[in-house]
Amino acid sequence: MDIDAFRQMVAKNPNGFLGRYGLGNKILQEGGSFEEAVEHLRVAVRLDPVHVASHLALGRALIGLGKQDEAKPVLQAGIDAAISGRSNGGRDLVPEMQTLLRSIG
Repeated sequence: MDIDAFRQMVAKNPNGFLGRYGLGNKILQEGGSFEEAVEHLRVAVRLDPVHVASHLALGRALIGLGKQDEAKPVLQAGIDAAISGRSNGGRDLVPEMQTLLRSIG
């Protein structure tokens, strides 16, 4: 889907998880505003606190804003959700999140 389709999804359903995650992630992929990505990804994480990819994307966006201290607990929560089995998948994202955590110390 293109970014406009995700924007339409969010406009129609501001509390829809897929629209918020999709838009935030697409903004990151296309090199858009970290601030806008964070706005949508925070909502996605709130709506589905065990969706590992949302935590990874939010962590990346926060790091992009220089907010390493905010990114650390977000990334750790994603790792915890994946390892605990509470999430539906996402274990494959754990090494990347661990690497990001180590890089921001």
